[in-house]
Amino acid sequence: MSQVLDTPPPTAPLADDDLSALAARHGLTVSGARPTLPDYVRQLWARRHFITAFSTAKLTAQYSQAKLGQVWQVMTPLLNAAVYYFIFGVLLGTKRNVPDYVPFLVTGVFIWTFTQSSIMAGTRAISGNLGLVRALHFPRAALPISFALQQLQQLLFSMAALVVILLCFGVPVAASWLLAVPALVLQSVFNAGVSMIMARMGAKTPDIAQLMPFVLRTWMYVSGVMWSIDKLAKGHHDWPSWVVPVLQANPAAIYIDLMRYSLIDSFHASQLPHHVWAIAVGWALVAGVGGFIYFWKAEETYGRG
Repeated sequence: MSQVLDTPPPTAPLADDDLSALAARHGLTVSGARPTLPDYVRQLWARRHFITAFSTAKLTAQYSQAKLGQVWQVMTPLLNAAVYYFIFGVLLGTKRNVPDYVPFLVTGVFIWTFTQSSIMAGTRAISGNLGLVRALHFPRAALPISFALQQLQQLLFSMAALVVILLCFGVPVAASWLLAVPALVLQSVFNAGVSMIMARMGAKTPDIAQLMPFVLRTWMYVSGVMWSIDKLAKGHHDWPSWVVPVLQANPAAIYIDLMRYSLIDSFHASQLPHHVWAIAVGWALVAGVGGFIYFWKAEETYGRG
């Protein structure tokens, strides 16, 4: 009887606010909580060596099982260009009235492949690396950024083959080739931003990765990869007035045509939309900054569920 009388009364469970105050008083924080945007940027910068090493390792491993190894980095877009040349250039006749059609086509294929591969890799950046995401603590944006960097490295390998093709078809080396550098930088920022958008969407809905090839194929067909938007517009005066500006403002078409203007002397400034560099910068900022913030807002959700 004395033991029953001496038993302390049960305490009421603490409210959520009381638990939060108790945790804060003892220096406890939420596991995996999203940092502030400036802190997130600093964390990413601190892991820049991991990002570059991870992208290089993925690039090296991509073709490690193939007998030709890294040669496929160049062969794949070249074979695609050969198929497109036969179908669109020869059978459909899109090479008519397009000077230097082979350099025109190969440049478009290489630059489009850069955007396409970056977006596809970004879509699977989180959902395809859940083991890494759940095992280690790091800013998750490092994954889509590293995949975009991997595709940039692959493009730089391919650019050597592109230069050889340009020279073989009589395109002279010119000072305008230097414009390819800022064009690639802007495209890389754009690709990284879209990759982060798709990484967040793919992390929540992995089935998006199955849909993306169809979306990207449609995007390719309206981006002037195999045909000249300028030449097609001049041959279709019955089109609504808004069609040509929309096609020309397409970000993929902007970066493709900027690269063509930089590298191919027969591709003139008159074939570019007005204020093309401002549009290219705008797309890079909208996709790069907007995609980064969009991805950061869901930082604490990646790898859960």
